[in-house]
Amino acid sequence: MLRSLKALDGFPIMTSDGLIGKVKDIYFDDQRWVVRYLEVDTGGWLSGRRVLVSPVSIHEVDWTREEVIVKLSRKQVEDSPGIETAKPVSRQHEAALANYYSYPYYWSGPYIWGYTAFPMIADPAIAQSVMQPEHGRQAQSDSSDDDPHLRSKDEVVGYRIEATDDDIGHVDDFLFNDQDWSISHLVIDTRNWWPGKHVLISPARIERVSWNKKQVNVNLTRSAIEQSPEYDERHSTAAEYEEVYRHAHGFSEMPPFTSEQAATRRQGRID
Repeated sequence: MLRSLKALDGFPIMTSDGLIGKVKDIYFDDQRWVVRYLEVDTGGWLSGRRVLVSPVSIHEVDWTREEVIVKLSRKQVEDSPGIETAKPVSRQHEAALANYYSYPYYWSGPYIWGYTAFPMIADPAIAQSVMQPEHGRQAQSDSSDDDPHLRSKDEVVGYRIEATDDDIGHVDDFLFNDQDWSISHLVIDTRNWWPGKHVLISPARIERVSWNKKQVNVNLTRSAIEQSPEYDERHSTAAEYEEVYRHAHGFSEMPPFTSEQAATRRQGRID
């Protein structure tokens, strides 16, 4: 099911033996458009230290009780590598986190979670093989700028959306699949044109993201966005929205998109 990323803000994180903190922010991969970590504010428990929790650790998001249940103990979290929130999350830190929790490197396999399509360890033998030090060193050396392409949800919310011919609004939220944690849509606030109107745009429509300009360029015209149906999270699902969208634009199906295709398309087009 598709869910709002912003809706996770403030959700308590519950381990097998108690509360460890609340969701402070969310980090996603801007190449494959997948949520990689929840940033947890541990409050007074760890003197305000913030830690990262991977979806691999998540047993369940209880949307009714508004809490995230993880397959960890408080001691595991207490001893885990911390992060400096003022700095980007480095690949070395990700590798240290994966090694600590005995998770395979998601960047070392063909699927969005490495050697699985979902955030899990499917085969301990495979997990062990992709966690060998030489794999970690290779993965780090392959990234010339040491950029794991992780972006803060709080940072990107508010980025301007540029159509091919005009400004169309700004990023207001993201919808993600709560099974594999992939981001399926950006929720765009078009109040620049129409008070309160929201529309959805697939990452497949993104041509370029400029982190310096805080701007997302999409391969849609202003007119195409203007004719898009309104998305209202209170009264419609993303699936219902897509059905209306296809009808409005004369599509038999939504534009095809896979994370791997999008990553390939955007190579060299993210600054």
